[in-house]
Amino acid sequence: MKQTAVLILAAGRGTRMRSELPKVLHHAGGRTMLASVLAAARAAGFEPGAIGVVAGYCADAIRGAVAPLGVKVTIQEPQLGTGHAVMAAEGWWRAYERLIIVHGDMPMLSAATVRGLAAALGGDVAAVLATASPAEPRAYGRIIREGNDVIAIVEERQATPAQLALRELNAGFYGFQTAALAPALAALGTANPHGEYYLTDTIAILAKQGKRVAAFALADADECLGVNDRAELARLDQSLRRRKAQSLLQSGVTIQLPDTVVIDPDVEVGPETVIEAGVQLLGTTRLGRGCHVRAYSVITDCEIGDQVLIRQHCVMERARVAAGALLGPFTRLREGADIGAAAHIGNFVEVKKTQVGAGSKANHLAYLGDAHIGSGANIGAGTITCNYDGVDKHPTTIGDFAFVGSNSTLVAPVVIGPGAYIGAGSVITENVPEDALAVGRGRQAIKAGWARRRKKRTP
Repeated sequence: MKQTAVLILAAGRGTRMRSELPKVLHHAGGRTMLASVLAAARAAGFEPGAIGVVAGYCADAIRGAVAPLGVKVTIQEPQLGTGHAVMAAEGWWRAYERLIIVHGDMPMLSAATVRGLAAALGGDVAAVLATASPAEPRAYGRIIREGNDVIAIVEERQATPAQLALRELNAGFYGFQTAALAPALAALGTANPHGEYYLTDTIAILAKQGKRVAAFALADADECLGVNDRAELARLDQSLRRRKAQSLLQSGVTIQLPDTVVIDPDVEVGPETVIEAGVQLLGTTRLGRGCHVRAYSVITDCEIGDQVLIRQHCVMERARVAAGALLGPFTRLREGADIGAAAHIGNFVEVKKTQVGAGSKANHLAYLGDAHIGSGANIGAGTITCNYDGVDKHPTTIGDFAFVGSNSTLVAPVVIGPGAYIGAGSVITENVPEDALAVGRGRQAIKAGWARRRKKRTP
C-alpha cells in the first residue's frame, strides 16, 4: 500500500438533509458516516498520511472531525462536481502511483473493498471501479461494457431505455493509476445537466485512449448504499445496527429482540452474555463473558467484567465494573465509578468518581461521590457523601467492613475507619476511628399527651 493513497470525497452539503451540518457528519450505526469510511480505509492498511479528505461545505467542521487522525484535508471551493473535487486534491495525490477514491456518505464501505480495488490496479489496468447488481433497481449510473472491460458509465437521467435495463450499476468506489488519472481529469467537460465535472466521465475518456478499465464486483451490493435525506439515513442506520447485532449473535451473544437494541460498532461483548430488549451499548463499551444486561439499560464507554448482572434501566458512562457485580435496577454510574468484584449497587444509587471495594453494598437511594470505599462495607439507604462545599470537591474514605446506617450524611473531607459503625440518621463531620461507633444526631424527646392536648385546641 506504500504507493497507494485513499481520497474521500466529503465536500457536499446534502441539501435534502435540511441540515446545517455537512451530510457526512451525520451519524449512522454509531459513527459519523465520514468516520465509518475512514475506519474502512484504516482497516484496509492505510496510514493516516496516505488518506486525504476533500471538504467544501462547513470545511472547518470536517477538518475538526478528522484532525485527531492526522489525515490530509483539501478544500474544494467552489464545489463543481466529483471530478472537480479530485482535481482540487491533485497536488497531494500526484505523489502516489495509485489512488482509491470513495465517497464519505457511504458508511457501509468495507476494508475488503478498499483492498480489492487497490489490488485490481496491477498490470495494464489504468482504472478499476466497483460495481453492484442489487435485486432491486436503484437510481445509479449503468456500467457499459465491451467484452470484459468497462468503456463508460451512463448516469440514469441520461441513459437510453436499453441502458436503463442494465442491472450492473456503478457503486461509486474507484481506483486509478495516477499517471492516467491526471490527464483524464484535464480532459473533463461540463456538458451535462448540472454543468459540473463528473468523475465518472473519466472512464469513457480512458477507454477511448485505449487504456484498460476493469470492474470489481462488490460481494455485498448494500456496501454502496448512500444517503440523500434523513429517511435514507434512518434506513442505513437500521441496517448497520442489524449487522452489528448479527455479528454478536454469531459470536455467541444472546440478543432478545435484536431490532430493539442499539449497539455501536466498537462495542465488544463476550460470549454467553445476554442482552435484553431496548438496551443501548454505546461508544467503546466492553462486556465480559456471561453477563446479563436487562431491558432498557444504557451503557456508554464502560468496561464490564465477567458474570456481571445489570438490571433494568441502569445508566452508566465511563465506568468500570469488576466480575460478579450486581447493579440496579435504576443505578447510575458516572465517570470514574469503579465497582469492585461481587459488589452490589442497587436501585437509585448514583456513583461518581468513587471506588467501591469488592463485596461492598449500597443497595438503595444513595449518592456516593469522590469517595473510596473499602471491601465488605455496607452503605445504608439514603446515605450521601457531601463532597462539594460550593467551591471545591473533597474526598470521603470508608474503610473495609465499615457499616454506614441509613440516611447518614458524610460531610467531606472525612474518614470512616475500617470496621466502624455510623448510626442511622447521623451527620458525620469528623473522622471516625477504626471499630468505633459514631452517632451524630439530635436526641429524641417524648412529650406525653402533647398530641391529645393540641387536638383539643384545634377548632
